[in-house]
This record gives sequence, structure tokens and C-alpha cells, in this order.
Amino acid sequence: MKPQSILEGPVTQSSVVDQVVDRLESAIIAGELTSGERLSEQAIASSMGISRGPLREALRRLEGRGLVERVPHIGARVAPILKQNLEEILVIRESLEALACRIAAERITDDELRNLETILQRQKVRPRGERSYHESPDQDFHLVIILASRNQKLISVLRDDIYYLMRVHRYRSGGRPGRSTGVISEHRAIFDALSERSPEKAEAAMRQHLINAHTSIRKTLGG
Repeated sequence: MKPQSILEGPVTQSSVVDQVVDRLESAIIAGELTSGERLSEQAIASSMGISRGPLREALRRLEGRGLVERVPHIGARVAPILKQNLEEILVIRESLEALACRIAAERITDDELRNLETILQRQKVRPRGERSYHESPDQDFHLVIILASRNQKLISVLRDDIYYLMRVHRYRSGGRPGRSTGVISEHRAIFDALSERSPEKAEAAMRQHLINAHTSIRKTLGG
């Protein structure tokens, strides 16, 4: 039996736009909607049982996240994933997210540390090889640390310009053999450094984690 598409099935009336954004983002991350694919508003609205108004608002949000783009005379399509652009993003991310982690070591709260601990525990019990794209961004290990830096310029660049694009690549490269075990170990090292309130250790642990993660992404894309 063919598995149900992420896009199929009606959505409830509460937070319709949010639900449509989540479904479309999940479909893009999982590869159900492919790089450069045209997005038919009529087909998507029909499959979800919604009007075009909420769908167009959802597409605008995804455009702001860099996952969708508007093309003259064509309409909306999934933003092409270009290796050259990705390489530029990886370089920026490695430097800025390591810096955010360093700053977070001095500013992170006990509640945020407990949140990170909960995320780590959830990662440990997740079935081996399972890659999750549907968790709330608020429960993402990296985003919690970025927000804990409380540096609005860093947050703007890392969350608004980079974070959502990286979710795509992190999900698609996360299935490499042995990588999930490495991620858990690296996340634990970052957490321990943050718990010690050590900026130097936190920055070094995050940088090493990103080097390993980016190597996996490059191999997945044949780089």
C-alpha cells in the first residue's frame, strides 16, 4: 500500500496557516517536494481541503525562510538547493553558531539547560537511524542554544537566514551510518560545556560538532 503523502488530509480550523507551513516544510525536508519543483496552489489547496488564502500566506512564510521562491510567469516553487550557496552557508554557520554557543555559556538559564537535557534524553531513546523533521523548532537543540545567546543580531542571522535551510540538509544527511550516535555524543559534550558555564569549552565543542556535521552533509551531496 502506498504511504499517505504528508500533504494529504484536511487540516483543522485552528491555526490553519501554521499547520500548512508545518506540512509544506516537512514535505520539503523529507524530499516529497523536491528542489526546484513547482508548487501548484490549486492542487495543494485541494489536497489539504483549504482555500488559497491560508496557502498563500503559508507560502509567503516559507519564502521568508528561504525554502520557497517566486518565479515570474511560473509562480511558487521549492527553492533550488545549490551546492555553491550551501558551502557559503556552512562557512558562516560554523563561525557564527560556535560564537553563539560561546556567548550562551555565560547567559544560558537553568530552565534552558533543563530543556536541553530533555532534548538529549529524547534523542537517546529515538530508534536508531530515525531522522526527525517534524519536531517543533523550539525543541531543536541548536535553536535553543542560539536563542540562549540573547544576541539579537546573531539570532537574526542564524535563525532567520540559516536555520530553516539547515534543517533540510541536516535531515537528509542524518541517515549516514553511525552519524546519529556521533551526534548524540557531540551534543552531550556541548551540553556539559554549557553546564560548566565554560565559554571556551562550549565554543570548541560546538565547532567540532559542526565540522563533523558539515562533513556528513558534504559527503551526502557528493562534495
